[in-house]
This record gives sequence, C-alpha cells and structure tokens, in this order.
Amino acid sequence: MPEISANLKKLILIDGNAIIHRSFHALPPFKTKSGELVNAVYGFATLLLNVLTKEKPDYIAVTFDVKAKTFRHEQYTEYKATRVKAPDELYAQIPRVRELVQAFGIPIYEMPGYEADDVLGTLAKQAEEENLLTYIVTGDLDTLQLVTEKTRIMATMPKFSEPTIYDFDKVFTRYGLTPSQITDMKGLQGDNSDNLKGVAGIGPKTARDLLQKYGSVENIYQHLDEIKESTRIKLATSKDSAFQSKYLATIICDVPGIELNLIGCRSHEYDEKKLEDFLMGLEFKTLLNRFKNFNGDSRLKRQNNDHIQASLF
Repeated sequence: MPEISANLKKLILIDGNAIIHRSFHALPPFKTKSGELVNAVYGFATLLLNVLTKEKPDYIAVTFDVKAKTFRHEQYTEYKATRVKAPDELYAQIPRVRELVQAFGIPIYEMPGYEADDVLGTLAKQAEEENLLTYIVTGDLDTLQLVTEKTRIMATMPKFSEPTIYDFDKVFTRYGLTPSQITDMKGLQGDNSDNLKGVAGIGPKTARDLLQKYGSVENIYQHLDEIKESTRIKLATSKDSAFQSKYLATIICDVPGIELNLIGCRSHEYDEKKLEDFLMGLEFKTLLNRFKNFNGDSRLKRQNNDHIQASLF
C-alpha cells in the first residue's frame, strides 16, 4: 500500500466500550474515598490524554454501544450468547466515562440497533470521502476489516503499553489476508467470542489457504469441485453457517442517521472549570494537572480561522 500523505488532516475515533473494558481489566480496582470504583474511568481518561497529546488530532469523536438488541440478534438469536456478562462494577462506570467525554466537549456517536463497530465503520467511511486520515482507537481486532489506505486501527494492548498500528501491510503480515478478507475468514473458521459457528472442522490455516487461493467465501463455494474431498464435504455441510457467519461478522458502514460533523468534532481547548470539577470529584488530581498542561500547550491551540477551514470539508 502506498504511504498516505502526511498533509492529510487526522481524525481519531475512540471505541468507547472497548476501551472501558480494556481499562477495567488492565487496572487494579481502586476507588474514591466514598467507595466508588473508578479504575475504568481512570484508564479511559489516561488513554484520551495520551491520544490528544501524542497524536494531536484535528478531529476527534467517541462511539458507544447502546444497551439494546441489534439487527444481528434479530438475524441470529444466539449471537454473542456464549459471552460471559461483564460485572456490574464495569457497567456502573460507563455513565462516568460519558460524563468525562462530554466534559471535554467531544461528540458521542451511537445508534440503537447497531453496534459501536458499525458506527465506527460508518464514520470512517465518511471520513475517507472527506479525505481524512482516520485512526480507530480500540482493543477489538474485529475492526481490522475497516483498514484501508486512509483508515488505520490503533490497537491498545492489554496493559496499555505502546499500541500497535494496523495498516494494510500489518494486517497482511499477521493473517496472510487483506483487511477485506477478515470477514471471509470468520465465515469459514467462525468466531467463538461472537458465537459464530463458521464451518465445522475448518481452522485458521485451512481458512487462510482457501482464501489465499479463492479470495472470498462466495468464490470458494463456486469452486467446490476443485477442493479436496474432506474439505469439500465440510464446506458443503456448513454452507448456510459460513454465509451467515460472514454476514454477522461484517461491519456495516452505512448506518442510517449517522453523519460525521467535522465542525463538531474539531479539536479545541476544553472548558477547564468543567473538567476540573469532574476530575476532582473522582479524585484524579494527577490527571487534572496533566490535562491542564495539555490545554496550555500553544501548539494545540486552534486559530481563529479554524471554523472557516473546517467548513470547507
């Protein structure tokens, strides 16, 4: 893949729920003096600060899942049925993270009936049309299918070490497949975390070999007569499951009602008083000082003509 021009404006999209889960499990369960558990909030705030100071995005937004069934559950009632429910102590911190995002003046995107991944995909696609370079910050590698010339995944590590940046070449190095083939891979080998069955008896190596030769699930089934008998029988027996698994694993990139508002997403100096009240309420004194230093960094201040530049998109 050719390298993208460094002159493109940068959009950061943060996968809110994924980062909350990663923070909750990565950090010790520390509490405020009043007994409120805040480790996930602290982890999210730390990551947000690191993204703002190191990446210096021109635009930024956060997505969240909506607590409701999605179209995938309607298509397949057992979708994600095997997942262990996260503890209530994690869910209790989600409203606090939303408060943090709002205190920082960062827009939130979400849509009932769809997952945050679908919202991320839709925003990333619209950003490409605006000629932006997009980084999706997440701990969920399902999003690797969204990687394109102008969209990259910034995958956070379990202990929040230096993130891994996935571009086209990085995805291919890891899987031997292109980003667009990730859903085909899940169609064949399934995905235990989402309870996608795939093709019984087909593992990662066979899935990769088939896709490297035939390109897609659809093309594999058009050439069944060329495939060795043992594998052919497995494929023929699980055809419906293969296509259903691929469909369910595919991120929707045209969610109705989701529109990228670049002016609203523009990075800006935050309201120090509002954020100070929030952080002090959670006893995040060290983080507050770091945020104050960030806000005072003249390199990050927006010029008076920014609204004119943003409106040109």
